[in-house]
Parts: sequence; C-alpha cells; structure tokens
Amino acid sequence: MDRTLAEDLARLPELLQSARDFAAREVSGVDDRPVAHLGKAPDLEPLPARGTGAEGALARFAERWAPGFSGSAGPRYLGFVTGGATPAALTGDWLTSAYDQNAAGGGDSSATALEHETLGWLRELFGLSEEHSGAFVTGATASNTVGLAIGREWLGERQGVSVSKEGVGALGPVEVLSGSPHSSVTKALSVLGIGRDRLRQVPLLSGNREAIDVERLDAALDALGGRPAIVVANAGTVNTVDFDDLRAIAALKERYDFWLHVDAAFGGFAALSPSYAHLVEGIDAADSVCVDLHKWLNVPYDAAVQFTRRQDLQVRVFHNSSPYLGLPTGDPDFVHLTPENSRRLRALPAWFALTAYGREGHREIVERNVALARHLGERIAQEPQLRLLAPVRLNVVCFTLADDPGKEQVHGLARAIAASGEAFVTPTFYDGTHALRAAFSNWRTSEAHTDRVFDALQRHSRSGRP
Repeated sequence: MDRTLAEDLARLPELLQSARDFAAREVSGVDDRPVAHLGKAPDLEPLPARGTGAEGALARFAERWAPGFSGSAGPRYLGFVTGGATPAALTGDWLTSAYDQNAAGGGDSSATALEHETLGWLRELFGLSEEHSGAFVTGATASNTVGLAIGREWLGERQGVSVSKEGVGALGPVEVLSGSPHSSVTKALSVLGIGRDRLRQVPLLSGNREAIDVERLDAALDALGGRPAIVVANAGTVNTVDFDDLRAIAALKERYDFWLHVDAAFGGFAALSPSYAHLVEGIDAADSVCVDLHKWLNVPYDAAVQFTRRQDLQVRVFHNSSPYLGLPTGDPDFVHLTPENSRRLRALPAWFALTAYGREGHREIVERNVALARHLGERIAQEPQLRLLAPVRLNVVCFTLADDPGKEQVHGLARAIAASGEAFVTPTFYDGTHALRAAFSNWRTSEAHTDRVFDALQRHSRSGRP
C-alpha cells in the first residue's frame, strides 16, 4: 500500500474528526458568510506527483477553494429553487459515503429495502397510490427523462411496437402537449430522440397565469383524431408557481388516449399543507410523476424521485441484460429502473430527514417558506422602485424594477445584490419582462433573513450599483 495512504488509514478516526470540525465551522457560519462569491477563482494547478495525505488536502482545500464557495446552503440564498441540508439529512449524507453502498440491486445489503421504505413514505407524503412505484434519481431532469421515456414506450405499446427494441423511429412523429413546461422537459425530449420541436405549447389561462387552459388542451387532443399523445402537466411553474388543474386534465383521459406526466419538482410539496394541498388534487391520476428532493425536502444534492403506474414498461426501457446481474424479476432491482447501473444510496439522507422530522416537521418548513415569500412580496409591493409581476402563489416571488427595465438593468441588479454578499436571486423572463425571482425553500430562512434580503433589494434598486 502506498505509504501516504497507509498513514491515512492508520489515522482515519483523527482525520474524520478534523473533517467534522472543519465542516461544523463552515455550516455554523453559513448565516454570516457572503451568500455568493463573484471574484476570480484560484488558478488551476497541475496534478501533484506525490500526494499530501488527507490532512494536507483538507488544509489546501480550506486555503484555496473554500473561501470562494457560495452560501447556497444558507437562509438568504434564494436563487433557483434551492433547499439546504437539514441536520438529519446531512447526517444521512455523510453515512451514505461512509457505508458506500451500491444501491443498484439487492442480495448483499438491506440498502435497497431502505430505499423501498423511503419511497413508500414519499408516495404517501405526496398523495400517490400504491399503484405508483418509484426509484431515486439525480434530480428533476433525470426524473422527467425517466417518466417521459416510460411514456414513449407506452406510445409504442399503443402502436404495437417496442421502442426499446426498434428505436424511436418506429413511432413516427410524437405529440407532446404542455402549457408552461420546464426546460428540463425539452432537454429530456432531445435525449430521448423525440425531439425538442415535438413539444406543442397549449395556450394558458388568461389573467397573468402560467396554468394551461384545459379547454384548449381538450381541443388540441381532439384535433389528434384519436392518435395517442403525451401530456406534461405542471404542479408548480418556475416563475410564479402556478398549477395546472390536474383533476380536470385527468378527466380528459375518459375521452382521449394520452400519457399524463406531472412535473411536480417542488410544487408537489404543497400536498404537505392542508392550506395548499388542493393545488395538487388529481396528481394520483398521473401515469408518471417527478419530484425533486434537494429542493423542498432539504436533502443534499443530488436527490430526486420518479414514480410511475407502469413499472412493467419502465423495466422494458431500462433493464440491464448481463450474465452477472440476471434478468429482472417480479420485484426488479433498481438497476432495471433507471439509466444508472451504479448508484449511491441517495435514499439514506431522505430516510434520515423523514425519520427525524416526519410529516409535521416538513409541513412547517413548507408553510413557513410560503409565509416568508408572501412577506417579501408585500414589502416589494410597497417599494416604489420595485414591481411585483404576479401574485405570490406559493414560495416564489417574481418581480422587477418599476420603470420598464431592460435586461442589463435587471441583471445588473442581480449582480449588485450578489456582489454585496447579502442575498442571491436569479434573473428570469416572464410575461415579456426581464425580472428577478426569489425562491424560498431553505429550512433555516426566517423573517429576519427575509427582511435583510429586502433591505438589499431596496438599497441596490435605489442606488443602481453595489
């Protein structure tokens, strides 16, 4: 064994304690550190011929790289839809690496059974039935891709072909209908060979909405003349967290033949709250569902789940035929359900989080985040320099500068806020307007943090510079 590696093995408990102490200092200070770092990254260095050992690597990381990392795990990082890592989830994530289980199949570990238990809890949490089976994947993009891949195979079944065997060309043109699809949907269509241009965006409801007009969807399906299609419904759009009427869309299946995929990446968590659960009524009728856990469940990147009613088609698409793995059985291993053969035990952080805080603990996070988003929205509505672009429907505030701003002004405001270290929000484009969006999903965020974010918005919108 290499001498440095042998020395690290001999000192492993001490090295892990050093890493623990360093991580504890970083996590404890995340509330006070700059939320974003826009400065120049260190110059890249060549691969060392001789290593420094784990202790030396930790010291080098602390010196060169740690100072430039963002505070994305902290309470004032409101960009994208980014959660953090609750204490229990972080504990589970550390143990995931310590145990280093390959959760692709069973036979040598209880890890896959733990994943099944966690999936059952999540299925219950989101109001899905036992007919929905699931698996962990890396994120919403992978989850949407898996769901649409199963939908693609379903289209083949309707036409008497097997896409997994004959290729997507055997299908001919595919119709994919949606109102306000996330960009990961078009990415998935590209990966699956269906094609980005096969997505037809159905008109939305009037009145500053991002939800699909179900009557127009009805007409679009009717115009297909009985040809099967894929419908992508949205449970929480990115800009304004609008929800399609899932129950009304599902009712159309009585007259039309289509695969219903619901992208509930973060909006699915509305099911946790009695006040907002009505937004996802009808999700149980979906043929496939996407939910992203490193958003509102506040587990570390990367973790999402996908659910489907047609595990048989999922196995047809993703099964791995090899002498050493065997063919899928009635209870297929996860290696036969997702694009990955090798996969870490992503379920463990989620299992820890759900065990530690339960339904009620996560409901509190959801409801507090929604209340804070509305609080920020109210303050923005009262600020002359800023303008709300849509009602705060759930956990995202979409706003812009008051006087018809251009792209450079809005993006400049985002850069100024980030450069201040006070907050991080992301630019977007909504209803013909360049805008900013603040997304609340971190378990730490409080009203004091929200007021601090607003103070930064107000200050830089008035001054126009960092």
